[in-house]
Amino acid sequence: MNVRTPDPYPGWLSDEDLYEARQRLPILYVEAIPVRLDPLGYVNEVGLLYTADSTAQFTRTFVSGRVMYRETIRAALVRHMEKDLGPLAMPQLPASPVPFTVAEYFPSPSETGLTDDRQHAVALAYIIPVRGECSPRQDALELTWLSPEDALSPGVQDEFAGGRGNLIRQALAHVGWCR
Repeated sequence: MNVRTPDPYPGWLSDEDLYEARQRLPILYVEAIPVRLDPLGYVNEVGLLYTADSTAQFTRTFVSGRVMYRETIRAALVRHMEKDLGPLAMPQLPASPVPFTVAEYFPSPSETGLTDDRQHAVALAYIIPVRGECSPRQDALELTWLSPEDALSPGVQDEFAGGRGNLIRQALAHVGWCR
């Protein structure tokens, strides 16, 4: 069973070429943690995707995807936000394309605590407020809006694969959520 979201630009790398590249090079990604803000600009909800992988394991995740050749970071963020949350999400990109962190994923456990069985990847991670109506991507079962407290709860943190729960903690700390 293939659970990947269909790539709207399938010609940029074949599956074989992507496999070969992943064996030789770090792959650049953008990751976006969608949030909703209260009237004062504080994060009051975190949007998490609930997915099932090819082995029927259920996990939590957030918007993520590769940056294409000759694509700007902003364009990649918009493309993945639209692909994963739908065309009506209305993301508010930051004025500066500086991420809240740079995440390094390795195919085996490492000092970063982040793993991706397929590859060595480097991800620029962003917190992106959304104002519109969100509908989850095709391979996600649902999009859940959680309070920051709930997103940081041990039960939810245990649902992330590959150490991705750490990125939620870092994102919320970055916006001053220290409760």
